[in-house]
Amino acid sequence: MKPKKIPMRMCLGCNEMKPKKELIRVVKSPEGEISLDFTGKKQGRGAYICRSADCFEKARKGRRFEKSFSCKIEESVYEVMAGELAAEPKNN
Repeated sequence: MKPKKIPMRMCLGCNEMKPKKELIRVVKSPEGEISLDFTGKKQGRGAYICRSADCFEKARKGRRFEKSFSCKIEESVYEVMAGELAAEPKNN
């Protein structure tokens, strides 16, 4: 039997390829709203980061979210995402 393929995605913070289930999806909805998607099922353009605050800060400082979504992101959006990341349950 053929082994099941594990989908891999690149983290915007550390630029490492990791299994999709280990990463958090950041999504830009069709309305232009940017948020964290812990389920991985929200509609819109997605980018991925590790579950660590370090990777989030690297991606934020390098403006990698803005490059990935081709739009300007306000500081308030980053603050909300940082709060959600800190409050995320660790059992996922």
